[in-house]
Amino acid sequence: MSRGHGLPADWDAIVVGSGMGGLTCAAYLAVTGHRVLVLEQAGVLGGNSHVFRRRSAYEFDAGVHYIGDCGPDGVLPSILRGLGLAGRVGFRAMDPDGFDEVVLPGLRMFVPVGWDRYLDRLIEVLPADKEGLREFTRVCSAVGAEMRWTLLSAAGVDPAEILRRTPTAMAWGRRTLHDLFEHCRLSAAARTVLAAQALNYGMGPEAATVGTHASVTDHYLRGAAYPVGGGQMLSASLSETITGHGGTVRVGHRVERVLVEEGMARGVVLATGQELRAPIVVSNADYPRTVLELVGEEHFPKSIVKRARTAVMGFPLVVLYVGLDRELPGRRNANLWWHGNADIEEAFRGLTDGRFDEPPSVFISFASGKDPHTPAIRPPGHANFQVMALCPRSLESWGAAADPVGGERYRRDPAYLARKKRVTETMLATAERALGPFRRHVTHLELATPATQRRYTRSTGGSPFGLARWGGTGARPDTRTSVAGLYVAGQSTRYGSGITGAAVSGIACAGQILGRPLLPEVYAGAVLGDQRLLPERGADWDPLRVCGGRAPRGTRSS
Repeated sequence: MSRGHGLPADWDAIVVGSGMGGLTCAAYLAVTGHRVLVLEQAGVLGGNSHVFRRRSAYEFDAGVHYIGDCGPDGVLPSILRGLGLAGRVGFRAMDPDGFDEVVLPGLRMFVPVGWDRYLDRLIEVLPADKEGLREFTRVCSAVGAEMRWTLLSAAGVDPAEILRRTPTAMAWGRRTLHDLFEHCRLSAAARTVLAAQALNYGMGPEAATVGTHASVTDHYLRGAAYPVGGGQMLSASLSETITGHGGTVRVGHRVERVLVEEGMARGVVLATGQELRAPIVVSNADYPRTVLELVGEEHFPKSIVKRARTAVMGFPLVVLYVGLDRELPGRRNANLWWHGNADIEEAFRGLTDGRFDEPPSVFISFASGKDPHTPAIRPPGHANFQVMALCPRSLESWGAAADPVGGERYRRDPAYLARKKRVTETMLATAERALGPFRRHVTHLELATPATQRRYTRSTGGSPFGLARWGGTGARPDTRTSVAGLYVAGQSTRYGSGITGAAVSGIACAGQILGRPLLPEVYAGAVLGDQRLLPERGADWDPLRVCGGRAPRGTRSS
């Protein structure tokens, strides 16, 4: 990993950004013989899959909290295996009898693996909604299965046959989750339990489509897991694949703009003024930023520019990172989804209106329970967890200087600091309502805001979720753009949000560039990468160091 200059001027492909979509695309281009360059503006690779360390004691994930469908036939394991990474990234299964704990006033439910068991649990805690729950899970399980089949097996299949085999997805996939709730005549409590994990995609039931909700739910009901060694294992392994197969990865290199000449992508210009040429450019930035800032609206049709200007991103997050000098007693290896408001649709309307006196719900992820044997996670006998809540779409509410694109002055702005202090106390109080008292055991407490997210990933509005609305309901752009040679990857594409969704966008993007159905190929067992080209990992191997992480462990960066 290098931060230095002296880059060659010509490449086969340049990838802007090192999130899971960009790294996956670059890795597949590298293993198929392309001379590829990845440019990351931050100091560490990985985007939302990166980790950071504090007090030489705790390691916190920025965005990897759990991943679904990680069995032998899982989507993400297949993508990694196709790159020759079998055995280099491991996944530790969470509790199959309850990997998510959902708590509402007067109701508690553990979400198990499998649609049938999930329905049984739902009926057990919501007996009055039994018939509606049966219909809801029938629709969602069918939509999830049909969308997964389309993704993995429909390459080369006649379009009429695809329509015949995906009737439920065609009927419901683009309708809103609220529409399905109404169809099933579900109570407010049932709607809240079913959409309890909406923080996985950053939208409420009136914005999320049935296709989004069904595919995400199906993903986790196939088995939830956590990467052994933390989220940085993913980006480190992909980086090793890229460099092992002749590619180059650079951190601390910000792309100022994408070069477009005669309607074709021709390379990039760095913030330093250096010009790099390539006939293929892949943007891992979100779609509005790609169109309006990196490329320029003059290079796109008016319809695309209009969508970019009116796009709505998923809600941003506030995240409280907590270290304790003791374990949390009695907890199984499960996330906690705590809802103080039993009407989730009303809670999301409040967020849309800008109300955030206290979070109506929180998602708590326990890294020290998911990965107890990785020493960097926390000292022996300590706990490491994160408390997350969606918040309104307004950086201005964090103070006049909260926009970090022009620099870091917002971090010292009195209004921003006062807002952070209030929200930290609110999040801490809410977490204690969910977990019981723990603050006298706190050894580390740190709040990340939407401004933090935007500073590190330059995401529009500080959202980690990509697009919530792009034109019509459920519409999202493909990885190919109207500019020849320009492609996009990441959470704003039609392949969805989350680590796996971003990785799928990356392999799909590489497949479009190469003109071959890469995901079906590797899912069927093809291995394109050569593991012999990958470096050996010694006893002191550190995925954060592989990805460029050099900051002292005690450095704050919120």
